[in-house]
Amino acid sequence: MIAHQEKMGIFKTVLLPAGARYGLAAGAGRNDICYNLVKKYPQKFVFFANEGPSPDHTRAEIEKYLKLGAIGIGEQKFPVDADSPHVHLIAQIAREYKVPVLLHFEHNTYNIGFQRFYRILEKYPTVDFIGHAQTWWGNIDKELQQEVLYPKTRVSPGGITDQYLRDYPNMYGDMSAGSGLNALLRDEDHARGFLERHQNKLIYGSDCSDPYGEGERCSGSKQIETIKRLSPHPSVTRKIFWDNGVRVLKLKV
Repeated sequence: MIAHQEKMGIFKTVLLPAGARYGLAAGAGRNDICYNLVKKYPQKFVFFANEGPSPDHTRAEIEKYLKLGAIGIGEQKFPVDADSPHVHLIAQIAREYKVPVLLHFEHNTYNIGFQRFYRILEKYPTVDFIGHAQTWWGNIDKELQQEVLYPKTRVSPGGITDQYLRDYPNMYGDMSAGSGLNALLRDEDHARGFLERHQNKLIYGSDCSDPYGEGERCSGSKQIETIKRLSPHPSVTRKIFWDNGVRVLKLKV
């Protein structure tokens, strides 16, 4: 991973752990693994704290690592409703510790009922939420069939994601993975306007499983190329690659 990020020119990487009891369906490491990597390479990495739904474990696990220096909570990728008691608990912890939350939205699988997430945004206006993954990015399209996770058709503007970014100052978008890349490539005309419209709300992420940092299998490097190509102005590119992340994550650089 170190070589991968260096190949792409990444200055600082945010590690998203799985928590103590879950693997995020991707074999992701636990909080302690991320914490130890940050201690070993403090100039390269920062980390979030994470845990899934557990009535006697969630708060204790997340608070332990927030107190050890975690700068956010996530990636929240668990089979709960988007406005469930678990998500409320995560938002409450984030509010107390003044850190952002990153959530993976995937239809009928993780953070279910994306159209109801506005309830969380409205109840916790001081908490910054970062949306990510298939259902987050699919819903740039108001005509999306929700079960389609990687749509290829042209975008009908005005989807739920567009509305959340427009209407809620505490909602942001993580552009990582194949879902973020697909959202730009499926309709490049729409993508240009989307980048300009939400230039203060979008944050670059890599989230690659390849070991190379380049080539067709590397969504992170392809996303860098695509954003540079479609961005309406160098100032917008800088916001997405640097300024927005530094601001929302309160990075000390």
